[in-house]
Amino acid sequence: MVLLSMPFYFWSLDLPKQIVNDAIMGQAFQNGKTQTVFSPLSFTLPAFLGGETITLIPGITVDQIGLLLGLSLLFLAFVFINGGFKYWINIAKGALGERMLRRLRFDLFAITLRFTPDTLRTTKPSETATIIKDEVEPIGGFIGDAFVQPLLLSSQALTAMTFIMMQSMQLGLVVLFIVGIQFTVIPRLRRIQLRLGKERQLASRLLAGRIGEVVEGMDAVHSHGTGRWEKSEIGERLYGLFDLRFRIYKWKFMVKFLNNFLSQLTPFFFYAIGGYFALKGSLDIGQLVAVIAAYRDLPPPLKELIDWDQQRLDVQIKYDQIIQQFMPERLLPEEPELSPDINTIHLAGPVTIEKLRVYDQHGTTLVDDVSLSWGFPSSVVMPSRHSPAPRAIAEVLARRIIPISGNINIADEDFLRLPEEITGRRIAYAGTQPRLFPGSLRYNLLYGLRHKVKAISADTQMQAHSSDEIRIAEALRTGNPLDSPHDDWIDHATIGKLTSKELDSILVEHLARVGMRDDIFHFGINGWVDTERFPALASKIVDARRHLRERLSSCNMADLVETFDEQRYTNLASIGENLLFGASRDPLFNGRGRARNPLLLGVLNAEGLTEDLIRIGAKIASTMMEIFAELPPDHPLVAQFSFLASDEIEDYQEALNRFEARNVRGLSDIDREHLLSPSFDYIEARHRLGLLDDDMRARILKARWRVRNEIERSSTSYDLEPYNADLLCHNAPLRDNLLFGRTNLSIANAKTRVLEVIVDVVEDLHLRPAICAVGLDFEVGPSGRMLTRRQQAGVDLVRCMVKRPDIFIIDGAFAAYPDDESTVILGHLLELFRDRSLIMVARDDANLAMFDTVITFDGPASYSITNKESAGLSQPASA
Repeated sequence: MVLLSMPFYFWSLDLPKQIVNDAIMGQAFQNGKTQTVFSPLSFTLPAFLGGETITLIPGITVDQIGLLLGLSLLFLAFVFINGGFKYWINIAKGALGERMLRRLRFDLFAITLRFTPDTLRTTKPSETATIIKDEVEPIGGFIGDAFVQPLLLSSQALTAMTFIMMQSMQLGLVVLFIVGIQFTVIPRLRRIQLRLGKERQLASRLLAGRIGEVVEGMDAVHSHGTGRWEKSEIGERLYGLFDLRFRIYKWKFMVKFLNNFLSQLTPFFFYAIGGYFALKGSLDIGQLVAVIAAYRDLPPPLKELIDWDQQRLDVQIKYDQIIQQFMPERLLPEEPELSPDINTIHLAGPVTIEKLRVYDQHGTTLVDDVSLSWGFPSSVVMPSRHSPAPRAIAEVLARRIIPISGNINIADEDFLRLPEEITGRRIAYAGTQPRLFPGSLRYNLLYGLRHKVKAISADTQMQAHSSDEIRIAEALRTGNPLDSPHDDWIDHATIGKLTSKELDSILVEHLARVGMRDDIFHFGINGWVDTERFPALASKIVDARRHLRERLSSCNMADLVETFDEQRYTNLASIGENLLFGASRDPLFNGRGRARNPLLLGVLNAEGLTEDLIRIGAKIASTMMEIFAELPPDHPLVAQFSFLASDEIEDYQEALNRFEARNVRGLSDIDREHLLSPSFDYIEARHRLGLLDDDMRARILKARWRVRNEIERSSTSYDLEPYNADLLCHNAPLRDNLLFGRTNLSIANAKTRVLEVIVDVVEDLHLRPAICAVGLDFEVGPSGRMLTRRQQAGVDLVRCMVKRPDIFIIDGAFAAYPDDESTVILGHLLELFRDRSLIMVARDDANLAMFDTVITFDGPASYSITNKESAGLSQPASA
């Protein structure tokens, strides 16, 4: 396409000369001619073929005005044609660049999955993420330009240069001289800029790594109060980055100034030398205009060629830096292609370890010439007793450490040569630091089952997903997987063909085994019901709501809960809750967002409530600052009663000062938001500041209906679902749906007593399994931070149990549990794995009698083995 566009580009350069000479100067109408032929198309045969002229298009006879209009329209047509060529070429370049960028990023991610354990220990995750996300971006962008750009730009430059030479050799030589200077001097100056750019890239990567370290270690920063030091250190790094970037700017604009100067110097010679030749008659005006017009198109491609060369060098430097992080010595061997019968390969057999030697990353010997064996099924425990050997052996069996030497044979398979797809299916490892991923509890529990048994061809994928034809075609072009993450990835060959309900039941059962029975129920009762996943649960919750109301009445506890009623004000609910009388997950209908919600503000203004609520908010803010001025921010009373965040006290104080000086009408929008927000959270029955009377409640109740009417009439879709006694509120937590009201916290232990009744009703109606299944949708947060350490350990144990491994290795997973609870859980696990192998690294000698084999280490090479059948007999390492 580039080569095809060149003739049209050349003709567009020649047209200005024809317009000036033939149409305007009248050279086509010399010797009294009043008409000429416009746009004839003919060619002459060679002499040996007769030399005849063949006319394809005879052309159109026009006068001087007609010729001017015809040539001008032809020029306009060439503008469209050249623009079309550029559009198509740029689209093709962009597609090529994006496809190669996608391929490059995927390849780097695939290589990251092959990092050795030692590489993972020394690599910062944030730096690797920065490389794949940001640093390869310029490389992908350059790939599209790598070959097309120099061809396109050099073709344009050569075409323009040839045209200038054809018009005037002297002016062409001047242009050639200036271009030679540009191509010689500018690239040399830009090498300094490239060196600085390399330093900037390294500094940016180190900055990203350091910020990632601080975020991961935020608990330590807060515990030791070192925030100021961390700010100082990051500030110093930012200064270094600023200095590098500023030096790059200076060089960049100096080079740009020089390049622009040389580009503008050439027209000076055109006007001076070309004008001189035109005055002498050796160059006509049309030729001079054509040369100037042609040169107008010459600097851009030349400049872009120089930029391309700089970008090439810059990308080469970036690429060299990137591949240093992915060198072969930092990687595990590439996995072989999986056989279709991978699910038939098991590690259900005896384990034999011969002459195993393991070093840590510093060269310290952890295991030295150890040989062990045990049968299948079996339970093996290795008390640590301050020796690193048990943990090292466990991590070798979990493929977390690569031994220096030795052989491991499991079920007649060379363990160290088995592909990860097999060991990942057949061996489970639960360590001291569970790695959980952002997503639901269910997602993390099923993570170990995400294996597709068969590779699916492109034709099969397209038949299954006809709407994914473009995605699959692009995956083929970029070397990406054809598999879709929306496919069914659950390994049913391992757990059986289960319905989602049966699978949820198994997960809940396993969670109960690891001491999370109450936790999963708590997650469910405070979660939201997905009616698509649980279609029958909505009616059951509404039915349980009625049973709960009856149970509270029969237990003389009706005064503990005030039920929602759309016809009256709920005294135990806040002003904001009474105003909306519904639930929403939209930030504009929750918390601070209500004070800037345009719909809500419009209703308050129409009902004349804005000024009253601002006065209430001002009174609340003033009272809170007075009451809690001397208390620390983490005091329980502050958490229960204060409406103000500790970091916003100064903002509220300034807003109050302006309110007292100017009253409501003199407040800015930010001040109004500050003072309006506390009023929405005010509950008279709880906070007892005497700010609500019956008249105010009636006005709020009236505004409630106006809010509902405004939402129904509005063309905008608002995510506010009103409460209805006969329907499930999808935007409200399950607990609120059951309660359908608010608990009276002024009564002692009201919350606990109500929860006990809720649990009783749930048990009576057999809703616990369904509520626990709702709890599986609980979001665990980044790295599982929404869970306690004990809950994280429990999830990790269940994730291992669910995939039914042949060998289950427990290495410190019980550290988060009390001793008595860990003993109970261990009993459950030994019973569950009685027909398989369970290997445990114990922190002490408790519970050793529960295992078939006890391996005790006194050092890297000194150990003894005790079997339950031959208790008291030991096998020393020297044997």
